[in-house]
Amino acid sequence: MIEQFLLFFQQTAFAQMTFGNVFMLAIAGVLIYIAVAKDAEPLLLIPIAFGIIFSNIPLLATGILAEPQTLPNGGLVPGGFMYYIKQGLDLGIYPPLIFLGIGALTDFSFMISYPITIFLGGAAQIGVYLSFFLARTFGFTFPQASAIGIIGGADGPTSIYLATKFSPDLLSIIAISAYSYIALIPILQPPISKLLTTKKERQIRMKPPRKVSKTEKIAFPIVTTLVTALLVPQSLTLIGPLMFGNLLREVGNVKRLVEASSRYILDTTTILLCLSVGASANAEVFLNPRSLLVFGMGAFAFVTCLACGILFAKFMNLFLKEKINPLIGAAGVSAVPDSARVAQKLAQEEDSTNFILMHAMSPNVAGVIGTTIAAGTFLAMLK
Repeated sequence: MIEQFLLFFQQTAFAQMTFGNVFMLAIAGVLIYIAVAKDAEPLLLIPIAFGIIFSNIPLLATGILAEPQTLPNGGLVPGGFMYYIKQGLDLGIYPPLIFLGIGALTDFSFMISYPITIFLGGAAQIGVYLSFFLARTFGFTFPQASAIGIIGGADGPTSIYLATKFSPDLLSIIAISAYSYIALIPILQPPISKLLTTKKERQIRMKPPRKVSKTEKIAFPIVTTLVTALLVPQSLTLIGPLMFGNLLREVGNVKRLVEASSRYILDTTTILLCLSVGASANAEVFLNPRSLLVFGMGAFAFVTCLACGILFAKFMNLFLKEKINPLIGAAGVSAVPDSARVAQKLAQEEDSTNFILMHAMSPNVAGVIGTTIAAGTFLAMLK
């Protein structure tokens, strides 16, 4: 009977579990706890955590990520369930679909009404390039350093898209780094903002944005697509769906398409993307010094982008008659709308009647465009 029990045990996944698998399952548990108890990006962290569970129950036992195999007689053995789900990640299909949904949800009128704050979204991308050069000094290749630097833009889909093109071996750690720092925005952004600004600067009031006409709203996605695609053609894969989704939103007579893009396509793709990201994070890939270095450099990239946006706002104030509240500079990262909300919260801690959310949304959405252009630049340089 003991022999039968041992034989049964050897056929279970328990017999193939490693310490690394157990550690990664614990990480998945922590992510679920943070998502539920702290309400930190639950739409992202819960499916990522469950994907980690999928990939760290020994794959030889489950076969859930097994690749399809061709038999000697010409027959085909289908792959595992998650193998096919991950194809959308590995082939770079999910990020553009995410951008389509984001465009359908995003109101660009704040940026159109106060265009000077677009520079803050661009300034935040300085951190991307600084992180790129730092990664190069640590010995990462040009493509790998490009994918690592994009983490700083706090744009998960763009980070994933670039990683699939440049460094598939680092895809899981880059994706988890990007989404982890997005989830940590309410924790990381306040101390950096307070460190780099004075109480007086945080109390700066900004005049209300002007009203933007419907014609301007419709023209903006069309013009932006043409200009960015002509200047940086490689950015069209991401900027095109983003602006197409926004055009659907602004024309006003295709509500079904807007609902499909912003709800059904976006929500479904988010689930599949995050499951795929988690399923890429098995212990062998994640728990090694190189991956941990990438995670640390992602933190540097993110913090640097936040700081560059704030410092550039302070620099602009040296020349502007109507001062900018430098808190909105931190919203230059493309985590829409989380970083803008944090900027608003910090401003109201100093003055409960000060409302800068609309102003913060301008560099916030500009950051989305800036990150895609940065990614397109890297793609063009390495084509």
